[in-house]
Amino acid sequence: MPVTRVHWDDLPLTAREAVEQRTGPILRTSTAEAGANSGIAVTAHTVDATLFIKGVPIDHPQARTQQREAAINPYLPPASPRLLWHEQAAGWDLLGYEHLVGRHADYTPGSPDLPLVARALVELQNTPCPEIELKRAEDRWRGYAGPAGVEQLAGDTLLHTDLAPHNMLVTDRAHLIDWAWPTRGAAWIDPAVLILRLMEAGHTAPAADAWTRDRIPSWATASPASVMAFSEANARLWDDIARSDPQEWKKRMGSLAHVWVTYWRARTP
Repeated sequence: MPVTRVHWDDLPLTAREAVEQRTGPILRTSTAEAGANSGIAVTAHTVDATLFIKGVPIDHPQARTQQREAAINPYLPPASPRLLWHEQAAGWDLLGYEHLVGRHADYTPGSPDLPLVARALVELQNTPCPEIELKRAEDRWRGYAGPAGVEQLAGDTLLHTDLAPHNMLVTDRAHLIDWAWPTRGAAWIDPAVLILRLMEAGHTAPAADAWTRDRIPSWATASPASVMAFSEANARLWDDIARSDPQEWKKRMGSLAHVWVTYWRARTP
């Protein structure tokens, strides 16, 4: 459910004052255009610093995902922006992050961003999964599993699970942002998620598979049967997403998920 985007000056005065207790006076802000999950998303400038502030109304369903972002942040790899503070005031849940000057990643074939994306994902895969409450992959996809079930999705790797290019910020390296769905599961799930996004950007299924296999060790060693179980469940999930909110990009993701299933079924002995 998208959140209506507002500007800094639209926040209740009490909320702005609570933030400035953390930051000092905010001199100017600019509202981000991208994204649909934050009611407020601004780059804010103070006398001494620049930071990124995002937030949602406390009573909005998206507040739960934002609180997950706050909980996981201390455990993320160094490339992910640090959470500076978490504030609730005047009916708003607000996060303040260190500010990175970058752009969203380009996933198209041949993009110079792709090696940076691979490096960021390998760094994440080598990051210990914290002993905090997280969704488990086998539970997240359980309702979409076929006869093979989803037990093969279980594991102890920290997963991002939403590797769209707008969640990868590029500077001199790639930074994983927007941790709304941190999950504990099998390491190869994030590469599987990335492959669909590569296909969305123009890679064929065989090319996306080969590129990922060459760069992400967990994908190179993944069990074909486990990948099949996940791929079928994920295609059903995207079908459900597109039925619930039939935006063109969601319908395209559903279509690509089925293209991938067809490819994987044909290549698997």
